[in-house]
Amino acid sequence: MDEKIKFELEYPVKASPAMLFPYLSTPSGLSEWFCDDVNSRGEVFTFFWGDSEEVAKLIRKKQDRYIQFRWMNDEDEGMKTYFEFRIVVDELTKDTSLLVTDYAEEDEVEESKLLWQSQISDLLHTIGS
Repeated sequence: MDEKIKFELEYPVKASPAMLFPYLSTPSGLSEWFCDDVNSRGEVFTFFWGDSEEVAKLIRKKQDRYIQFRWMNDEDEGMKTYFEFRIVVDELTKDTSLLVTDYAEEDEVEESKLLWQSQISDLLHTIGS
């Protein structure tokens, strides 16, 4: 398998970290914008889209700051890839941004970025931002 390329996207968010974080870290929050449904058992999250499902492992999180997952398929193949949601608050302006970090095959990076833009647009609509 080819190496995956890391990419980051940043989105301004008109919401506090405390309000935004549950949408990034809980099954009920994620199912409102990221996928159709989410089940979690401890650190294992199962994401459902229509008839397909993907399993991810929670790698690390810090309340109201970041959460990082690794797809189990990638872990099974020995990859150290992950996807992360990081909430950043500018110290001067107090503006909140959501940083999304993900990995994709080289020929799929642009498509992945477009998918994230669509997903984050759904998130911003959901939270009224």
